[in-house]
Amino acid sequence: MAYEAILLDVKDGVATITLNRPERMNAWNATMASELGDAMAACNDNDEVRAVVLTGAGRAFCAGADLGGGDRTFAGRDRETGERPRPAGERRQDVLPFQIDKPVIAAINGHAVGVGITYPMTCDIRIVAEDAKIQFAFVRRGVIPELASHVIVQRVAGFSNAADLLLSGRMIRGSEAAELGIASQALPAAEVLPAAIEKAREYRLAAPASVAISKRLLWEGVNSSVPDMLQREGPLFAWTGGQADAREGVLSFLEKRDPDWKLSAARDKPERLAKRDA
Repeated sequence: MAYEAILLDVKDGVATITLNRPERMNAWNATMASELGDAMAACNDNDEVRAVVLTGAGRAFCAGADLGGGDRTFAGRDRETGERPRPAGERRQDVLPFQIDKPVIAAINGHAVGVGITYPMTCDIRIVAEDAKIQFAFVRRGVIPELASHVIVQRVAGFSNAADLLLSGRMIRGSEAAELGIASQALPAAEVLPAAIEKAREYRLAAPASVAISKRLLWEGVNSSVPDMLQREGPLFAWTGGQADAREGVLSFLEKRDPDWKLSAARDKPERLAKRDA
């Protein structure tokens, strides 16, 4: 599929999505948002894709919103829904990384500002260049952080650290982002993408449907109590335990061979999850 603002490549079970406006430091615009949603949905539907890596072309990951609109850059959204008008025929833009059934790793290879950091916060794992500039800059532009940052950032970094970053809009380096838990790991810039791809390849040994269910529970756990999660896990464990992949997982371990998984992350779901997705 042809895209204007991103690239999509699938190899050895790993889909790599690259923000591809290097001449603008991959600044975010409506086309990029729409194409990312479309690419995420396409990866979700493709059983060949076991994990997704998101990165940026050139020296930046994403410099934030394209400010070409001047003082009207952030204007024009619906005041009830927060959504911007969608041109006819626009691709799906509302599929975020946390909503798909595959693990998504953000390989933050360079500077990540504004939406350049809030979008990867909706990924499951983040690896960052240690010298990258990271900034939740919204309050310094007269708006507020979005993409559920007020929940996600405080869950991964703690309330006080989230307050420091979101309320000041101050800039940090990738190494500090890792120290705060914003990123899982900080590496030299040249090592970020290879490390993310290597980590993504590990998911090929995990059962796709089990990964999809576990990912769903992880994100639901952001707002769940321990008793609530116990109630959610029990029936889902019972469902997975009765499937072909549970038998294959045990046999492949005992026979010391790679597993041959049968279930599809996209199509084979327990009824209680399928109903929620309907």
